[in-house]
Amino acid sequence: MEMAKAFELKVEKIKKVKTKYREMKTTTFPVQASVKILKNLRKYEPRSMSGQPLALWDHAKDFNVYDKFGNKWIDWSSGVMVANAGHSNPAIASAIIKQVKHGLLHNYCFPSEMREKLTEKLAKIAPKPLKKVFLLTTGSETNEVAFKLCRTWGQKKYGPKKIAMVSFTGAFHGRTLASQLLGGSPALKEWIVNKDKDVCQAPFPNCFRCPWGKKGYEGCDNFCFKNFSAYLKKNLKLDPKSRIAGIILETYQGGGSTFAPKGFMKQLRKFCTKNNILLVMDEVQAGFGRCGTFFGFKYYNIVPDIAVFGKGITSSLPLSAVLGRTDVMDLYEPNTMTSTHTGNPVCCAAALANIDYIVKKKLVAKSAKSGKLLHAELAKIQARHSDIIGALHGTGLVYALHIVKPGGKDPDADMAHEIVKKSLQKGLMMFAPVGFGSASVKIGPPLTTPEAALLEAVKVLEEAITEAKQEALS
Repeated sequence: MEMAKAFELKVEKIKKVKTKYREMKTTTFPVQASVKILKNLRKYEPRSMSGQPLALWDHAKDFNVYDKFGNKWIDWSSGVMVANAGHSNPAIASAIIKQVKHGLLHNYCFPSEMREKLTEKLAKIAPKPLKKVFLLTTGSETNEVAFKLCRTWGQKKYGPKKIAMVSFTGAFHGRTLASQLLGGSPALKEWIVNKDKDVCQAPFPNCFRCPWGKKGYEGCDNFCFKNFSAYLKKNLKLDPKSRIAGIILETYQGGGSTFAPKGFMKQLRKFCTKNNILLVMDEVQAGFGRCGTFFGFKYYNIVPDIAVFGKGITSSLPLSAVLGRTDVMDLYEPNTMTSTHTGNPVCCAAALANIDYIVKKKLVAKSAKSGKLLHAELAKIQARHSDIIGALHGTGLVYALHIVKPGGKDPDADMAHEIVKKSLQKGLMMFAPVGFGSASVKIGPPLTTPEAALLEAVKVLEEAITEAKQEALS
């Protein structure tokens, strides 16, 4: 498995850029004046924190990120799918300031009106049966809770053997213990040592890298699901009705913006209902308009039993949520499933303002419309550079170019890394997820990004790809 590398603290000369949407004012990158700060970060932080491009963020506004040296980037990261409503959104900032001035910054699990308002709003906008809401802080926490609820539900309702959890290869559900057990990367859970034998991964239905060896995409919905259900019994030795408590998957696999076939997901929903299995959708990256639908799972026209959210729920502050069926969410007695910062009032204020803004400004429809334009332009780039772009995955305003070594499907992490670096030097902010058997250039602009800025960024991206290829050949 290829792992992400640290971006080198090597100062390079770059060309100045100035357009309406981006500016590179300095002649070097990383900026020479920022090197001391970057070195200090590497001195005092673990090296695991050195995998992102070396733009020293100072402030951010809407779809732009700025450093303190006059450089301005078009942001195609959204701070890893957080800033759906734009960075430093004035409506969200105002709500945060209002709550801070109100004088309540924390209240543990004691009741608060802010928590009441947010849980009610989320429950009302979510489809049935997702009508109970548990607020937390991070996406990893929500997946831990989903795991806990599935197992508890399985044991209490159907007996001690119905505890198995099934997730998928290539999945990422967080950095904490249970979330990494659920994850689909063996390398990322080597540290756990004593792994849970009842947490299993099935092959993810990725048409570009079909786990079943199918070369054409036609009819893959039924083909994939037939192989998946057979895999549970033959390879994992799991009887669905008596053994499996929950099946969890990301709405799209985060690293490569890879969606499962719609037909597969509809069959999975029926399969879970038939076998008394809770279906969990990890919406941490996908919710709140990112996929061109308010909730990402609507892309499949299904509703899970549990859905977990984070990132874009506030477009700013750390807050996450588990939404689920009442009979599942009410399994635990008072004070047995809580969190210190549950429904922090300041974070709740941010979430309420964020949701109102997304609805008022019709950002979901904008995401769908802009996404069609972006997909068309990225498809042109893929066609012109098909030697290194093996696939284009995504919908709405989340995409990934799967970067491969010429002539095959082997991931090329170095090329993905170089494309991101060159884009950054030209005023386009992105990142390159590496691992899980792939390497991609991830694209996830704020939903507020104007189409003119998207089109300009597309041109910058292709310039970076062309230059990276030329240098690789020289």
